[in-house]
Amino acid sequence: MSQHRFLSDKPKWLVPLAAIGGLLLVILLALGVLGGDSKTKPGTTSIAARTVPANAATVRIARQAETGSSVWQGTLRSRLAVKIAPKLNARIVEMPVHPGDRLKKGQLIAKLDDRDLQAAYNAANAAYVAAQAQAAQAGADEKRIVDLYQKQAATRQNYDAVIAQAKAARAMANQAASAAQQSKVMLGENVLYAPFDGVVGERFQEPGDMAVPNRPVISFHQPDDLRLEAAIASQCAVQLELGATVSVRIDALRQTLAGTIDEISPEIDPQTLTQQVKVNLPKTPGLQHGQFAWLETRCQASQAVLLVPASAIVQFGQLQAVRVVEGGQWQMRHIRSGKRYGGQLEVLSGLKDGETILLQGELGQ
Repeated sequence: MSQHRFLSDKPKWLVPLAAIGGLLLVILLALGVLGGDSKTKPGTTSIAARTVPANAATVRIARQAETGSSVWQGTLRSRLAVKIAPKLNARIVEMPVHPGDRLKKGQLIAKLDDRDLQAAYNAANAAYVAAQAQAAQAGADEKRIVDLYQKQAATRQNYDAVIAQAKAARAMANQAASAAQQSKVMLGENVLYAPFDGVVGERFQEPGDMAVPNRPVISFHQPDDLRLEAAIASQCAVQLELGATVSVRIDALRQTLAGTIDEISPEIDPQTLTQQVKVNLPKTPGLQHGQFAWLETRCQASQAVLLVPASAIVQFGQLQAVRVVEGGQWQMRHIRSGKRYGGQLEVLSGLKDGETILLQGELGQ
């Protein structure tokens, strides 16, 4: 009972004060303020140098002039790629093609409702027949009035009126013939055919939809003649030439193809300051219209870069290092690499021009 009374007599603020003091002590120990001189001083710990083996292959590092490379994203597109649209307003009644179908030239793509067109053609043809009849009657009257006028049995006024009526009837017949021909042509537009051998890309409308002029029903392309289309910076495009060979990397196929520049647009996009470049590609299995690809070009100004053989670099996880030789001994030194130029890597930091390094093959990891 006395012990309980002793604890209750202590001030209540001692408990939080003791907790705060303990927390401060932990922080000071973590910061190294307390704990003596056992903390490692800041800086780089030197590693003992090792003797270079006899006859070890070394490489002297020197800056070399290299042309920087640029990579531009593009899309593979067919040289023959169209969107097929009707020329008139009509409902689609038949559409037997689907995406991926291969069609021959002249094969049916879609058929439109032609009842209105058929009625218009019948009316135009009937008007043409009537105009022909009137022209024939006017021609007979013309022959009679000419004969009577030559016999002085008709006045000049009647003669001129009949001649004018005959000319008007023939003009009306010609106009009716043109209208009938135009109606016949429009009647033939109710069926859409494949313009060349190719593949159906997309199907934009279905049977029952209303076809509208300039609104495509399908996209259609030739799959065997593909080229890369990419927009590149204008300052890079001016250094390219037609027929030049460039590299095209296709990630989907894990391949890099050699293509030739087929077309360079003379116009510069005022917003992006780019020009359209089209690269012809060889026929390769797996290439598809619409695939993404990368155009690799060397179009920057030449610059001096520090290059080391890729085989001389030692990997430590995500870190890179080389063995630097000095005074017959070597030490490991970390570097930071940049672009790859064939079998060499650009060194951004860690080495200086004129230093010597060991090849990785001379020593183990």
